[in-house]
Amino acid sequence: YHCPAHRTPYNRMWLPAAVLLTCLLDWSPADAVLGLHLPQGGVLYPRTSEIREVQSLDGIWNFKLDTSDQEGVRNRWFEKDISEMDGAMPMPVPSSYNDITASATVRDHVGLVWYDRGFFVPKSWQNQSFRVWLRFGSVNYFAQVWVNGKKVAEHEIGHLPFTTEITDVLKFGQENKLTVAVDNILGYETIPQGSLHQVPTMEGLKTIQRYTFDFYNYAGIHRPVYLYTTPQVYVDDVELTTDIDGARVHVNYNLLYKGYSPTDTINSTLSVVDKDMVVCYETCIVENGSGNISGRIEVSSPKLWWPYLMAPDPGYLYTIEINLHSSETGVTDVYRMSYGLRSMTWDNNTVYINDRPIYIRGFGRHEDSDIRGKGLDLPTSVKDHNLLQWIGANAYRTSHYPYAEEIMDLAESQGFMIIDESPSVNTENFTQILLEKHKIAMAEMINRDKNRACVIMWSVANEPRTADKGAGPYFGSVVGYARALDSSRPITAVLNRWYTVDQAGQFMDVICFNRYNGWYTEAGQLESIQLAVESEAQNWREKHLKPVIMSEYGADTYEGLHIQLPELEGIRKEYLPDNDNRKVLRSWCGGETSNWLRCLTA
Repeated sequence: YHCPAHRTPYNRMWLPAAVLLTCLLDWSPADAVLGLHLPQGGVLYPRTSEIREVQSLDGIWNFKLDTSDQEGVRNRWFEKDISEMDGAMPMPVPSSYNDITASATVRDHVGLVWYDRGFFVPKSWQNQSFRVWLRFGSVNYFAQVWVNGKKVAEHEIGHLPFTTEITDVLKFGQENKLTVAVDNILGYETIPQGSLHQVPTMEGLKTIQRYTFDFYNYAGIHRPVYLYTTPQVYVDDVELTTDIDGARVHVNYNLLYKGYSPTDTINSTLSVVDKDMVVCYETCIVENGSGNISGRIEVSSPKLWWPYLMAPDPGYLYTIEINLHSSETGVTDVYRMSYGLRSMTWDNNTVYINDRPIYIRGFGRHEDSDIRGKGLDLPTSVKDHNLLQWIGANAYRTSHYPYAEEIMDLAESQGFMIIDESPSVNTENFTQILLEKHKIAMAEMINRDKNRACVIMWSVANEPRTADKGAGPYFGSVVGYARALDSSRPITAVLNRWYTVDQAGQFMDVICFNRYNGWYTEAGQLESIQLAVESEAQNWREKHLKPVIMSEYGADTYEGLHIQLPELEGIRKEYLPDNDNRKVLRSWCGGETSNWLRCLTA
């Protein structure tokens, strides 16, 4: 077989470990290099029910760096026990691995790392003819997964989930082995982008990564890992939308199911249940199963989802309950999820929720926390959202990647509006392979979050090089693809090139721009900020005739400083109002300060 060359202007002498892994083990090289291998199965979050069982695989795993010319690949570590190898160490999952040890070698490692752990699968799962699935919430950046030495999944692009069925490789009623190889190398055609370089040190040449972006590239298994079961015929996905016509509210649904035979008769019931257990439902019987069922349910006495501070009861969520019965197996799959009823419209001036114009008061954020890096940190997440409410924020952007589903659940229940952003940051050098990966990132993000009332906008990128050659056709293609997947929400990109040279704004429904007046430009000159903001916002508006949001502004801070110094308070009182443009621009939809609390720069 042929091992493909991987040469770019940034990276002429290096073959990323993930590509070498693919070559050595003969795993669909074209798919691995192009990043076009999509995971099997839907992305519904694992939830227990009358029929479904969920087992967490979070905990302390075994971990080892691959520091010697891809030794783990050549010696097939996925068939061995990592805990018995020299250099093995314990590693928490979920977490970034970078800050867990006291070793700079671990923190600064470039290339493959290996995780493994054992897990037990009950015999009862086999007795009940369950399908068994393995799901990762996020692995950054490239993951290869084995169960009992057999490859079951691969996934490129961090911050997004992937799922695969593993029923056929399991040992029921016995101990099983799960192994994951994680590659943190970013290249010319990854989302986001980076490059490898060798720098001289007193100990010789050292391999480092450089990035187009300025935040730290944390790596590892960042979000929960689950085993879960489904019956043979199961709910694979559901798409929900809301129609509001005066006092009448309808939920439209498209239910996808799998595992059926052509002669199977499927009986489905989809119910909309409020907090008082009032149920509206629709039952449908399908003979000779087709794989999908669509319908429409009117909700009596509807309670709408409203953003924080726009209604007395913000973030109201119903429970959607799906029952899917197969006549051939005699088993009913049951799946429940939360869902908010709200409409979303926009025009050339503003964005509306439930026919009321919104005004965004929020922040750009990051998932960073001490020790865990970008690993899911529930206590910190809850504290952050409490502080966001305390300060009067009603929105934030998932800068600069999709956030964990657990965080999105929390935001939705508290009424925060979310601008959901893809992992494309400071994108440049617009190749066809990069375009295809960008589309995959958009598809996975939209598919994951399509049913969330809190998601009010899709952001295709942060600060891309939109003045560069090829940017116009590239972003026209990305936006067109995203709009074909979901036309119910506006699409934006967060721009920082000047309106005179930008080629992407023409494709967006809302203009978002970043500008650090008084810091990056005219540093310290607070008296010049308001005029600069008004002028640039008006120029964006006049060029595109679209709503305008200032998506980042702010000033530098002291690392580790958490006190309210009087001199800083005076600057804040003067600086923040200068960036609020409501009085001079009718199409001004809000602003977001950057950055909320914590962000480790590269």
